[in-house]
Formats: sequence, structure tokens, C-alpha cells
Amino acid sequence: MKKFTSSTNISRRRFFGQFGQLLAGSSLIPATLATPKSSSASAPKYVREARYYQRLDRERVQCQLCPKRCITGDGQRGVCRVRENQAGTYKTLVYGRLTTMNLDPIEKKPLFHFLPSTTALSVATAGCNVRCKFCQNWNISQANPEDVRFRYVSPEELVQTARQYGAKSIAYTYNEPIVFSEYMLDSATLGKARGVYNVMISNGYINRKPLDDLCQQLTAIKVDFKAFSDRFYHQTVSGSLQPVLDTMVRIREQGVWLEMVYLVIPTLNDDPQELRDMCQWIIHNLGTDVPLHFTRYHPQYLLKHLPSTPIRTLETAYQIARDAGIKYVYLGNVPTNPAENTYCAACGKMIVERTGFAIRSISIKDGKCAFCGNPIPGIWS
Repeated sequence: MKKFTSSTNISRRRFFGQFGQLLAGSSLIPATLATPKSSSASAPKYVREARYYQRLDRERVQCQLCPKRCITGDGQRGVCRVRENQAGTYKTLVYGRLTTMNLDPIEKKPLFHFLPSTTALSVATAGCNVRCKFCQNWNISQANPEDVRFRYVSPEELVQTARQYGAKSIAYTYNEPIVFSEYMLDSATLGKARGVYNVMISNGYINRKPLDDLCQQLTAIKVDFKAFSDRFYHQTVSGSLQPVLDTMVRIREQGVWLEMVYLVIPTLNDDPQELRDMCQWIIHNLGTDVPLHFTRYHPQYLLKHLPSTPIRTLETAYQIARDAGIKYVYLGNVPTNPAENTYCAACGKMIVERTGFAIRSISIKDGKCAFCGNPIPGIWS
């Protein structure tokens, strides 16, 4: 059994000494849904032509990035707020326009079967392609890029920073990384070439072509799965269920490591039968080895009238998944609960001990249980 001591605190002190003022000194520009035309020569570095769109007539374009497929006229933006039609050319307004840069434990994402006890350089921009009423990061995800402070960070600087501070991976997270896919793809390509892993923390609401391009460079993806209900997606998320299901199947087909998080919201997506149906879908389409995290909800954003999720509700969800045959089930936002730990699916012994985001011990050797030799799915080194 290997015991862990972390140097994360030292790295954070060094990191924030240099990047603690990431947002300082940036002027705020009044929000607008249309901006003056500008030539590419005078455009800021963070304004680039978008990768996935189709030109239509009368200077209109249709975005091909996500299932919403927004159609915009000159000067208009898509639902995500960060992609704009400029005289018939679709532009991303957030290429390297970072609102956040942190060193996080990878367990915070949460990714539990991916390089445990390592740090991830976590970055975000403004914008999102859905409207979750329970969003925890609504101040950036539901904001126009002009409304939040930022710093431009090129892919080269991002990868260099990750290497400098010992981050084993770059995590594209906090808001929805799909909306800054051009920057993510360029950064991940460069990072992969220089030995830095790249992970996406996403809602999974993306079309097949951009997903396939990202899967060529990403090592792991965590999908925030909202509910096994199209009605919930329409009413509470402003999206639809089937594209997310398709995304998760495609991630598995592409060989990228996948984990799922399900935020259990009282009265909205905690129906036991719906959870049973979801688990059966997971087993039949993704397999029994995909880690499934049930996370406790706390009142946020537009759903503050709902209570925090009862621990008993989470434990019921946990048992439903285990009884269905899913091998690696976890509970999140419930520190010290035994369901934070990883147990070998063969011998039942605890092989990763966690307290919050900290790893206390790990008994996995060469990707196998140190007690019985059973292979443990994931990326462990």
C-alpha cells in the first residue's frame, strides 16, 4: 500500500505568486449582442475564425459545433454568447480569453480513475451552450465575455505553465469547454506533444465531428449527466437528452477514458425508477466499468428554493447502481462517506482511500488490485 504526501500547497503558493493577479487590471466592456466589424488585422488575439460552421445566404451562418446549430445574421451571437457572426464569418470571441486559471487536485473534477493525487491546471472562459438552472459557475457560464475580467493566455503559455508547476494535466472546466473548442483543441494538441495530459469536464452537448477531433487529443472526459429524462433537459437545462447519450457512446468508441457525474436534485431527477432505467442504459451502452458519481446538490442559482440532497437519497441512488451491476459508484459532496473510496470489484478490498479531494492511500500496482491482481479500469500512471 502506497501512502501519499502532496506538494500541492507549495505548487499553489508558487502558482498564485505569479498568476494570482490573472484577472487584475482588465477593463470591463459594456455588454452587447452586436459589435462593430473589425478586420482580422486589428482584431484582438482572442478573436479567431470558428472551426465548425456553415455559410448560408445573406451573410448568415449556421454553427455546427453543438446540437443547437444556431443560425445568426451579421452582428449576432449564438446561444453560447461567445461565437459571433462578423460579416458572414463566424468568430470565436474567447480563444485564450481565460477568466480562470487554478491548480486543482484531479479528484476535484472529479476524475477518480485518472492519475490519482496529481494536479490539473484548470482553465475556463465565459459562456455555455445550455442554461442549467442549478449552475454552480453561472457568473462565468451565463455571462457575455465582455462582462468578466480575463487574461489572454496562448496555448504555448498554457502548456508551459502546466509543465512549470508540475501539473500532469490541463483540465478544461468550470464553464462549458465546448464553447472554446478551438482553443481547447490547439492547447490539447500541443500539450499531448509535450507530455501533458488533457481532460475535458463537459455537459457532453456537442456534435460528432468536433467531438471526434477532440477525442484525438484528449485522454479523459468527464460528462456532467443531468438526468435520464428529455423533459428535464428541456425544462431545466435548455437542451435535449439524446445528443448527450450519443456523446458518451462515442467517447467510449474512441477509446477516451470516461467518467460520469450525476447531480442528484431533490424532486427533479431523483426518481428511483428513472435511476434504474439510467443504470440499465449505462450497462448496455457503456459497460459496467464506467465510474458513476452521484453528487449532492446544494441550492444554487435559480433553484435556491430546493433543499440540499438528503444523504439517504444519495445512498439509495448508490445502491440502485450497485445492484444494477455498475462496478465503480461514488458519492460526492459528502466528505468522509465510505463511498468516496474505490473498492476492487473482484475481492472487495479498498484500493483507493479518499477524504474529500485528498488521497490517503492507494493499493493499485501496474493497473491492478494490489491484493488480488484484478485489473482496475482507468489511467493510473
